[in-house]
Amino acid sequence: MFRMLLLSALLLIGRTVQAAPIDGVFPSIDGGTLSLSDWRGHPVLVVNTASQCGFTGQYAGLQNLQDKYGAQGLVVLAVPSDSFNQELASEGEVKEFCELNYDLTLPMTEITPVIGSLAHPFYKAVAAESGFVPSWNFNKILLSPSGEVVATFGATTRPESRKIRRQIEALLR
Repeated sequence: MFRMLLLSALLLIGRTVQAAPIDGVFPSIDGGTLSLSDWRGHPVLVVNTASQCGFTGQYAGLQNLQDKYGAQGLVVLAVPSDSFNQELASEGEVKEFCELNYDLTLPMTEITPVIGSLAHPFYKAVAAESGFVPSWNFNKILLSPSGEVVATFGATTRPESRKIRRQIEALLR
């Protein structure tokens, strides 16, 4: 936790700290794979999502972030998860729900565990590096262009909040 706070503080004052880049390869909801290493050089906001959650409306904010900052390099990755028992039964249902209700064009993984012993290796690496473990749906992990955890945000922090936008904008400079 201290390392994450230090990294965030130094980023805000314009200094950098060497930390281990975190990688991850996810099965894509569209088939194939999504690799974080393919987005090196770009900030990436990784968000564990769920279609039947009180925070599901945040999909609109995630798409707005991608629309606003995507041309500058931001990638928003949605990671549907049933770790908190609020996801639809299949990838097809998740994809259809997101397209119909939110016109979502974000890259999206298959339904993926984010906590516990079955957590995806990315989430295990984030926990080991920063101590952050999602405590609910729509937790957000912001990675620097070189793949380090810069900041984490809980479900109550809206995607378009000033707090998140400020961190993203600093990484895009």
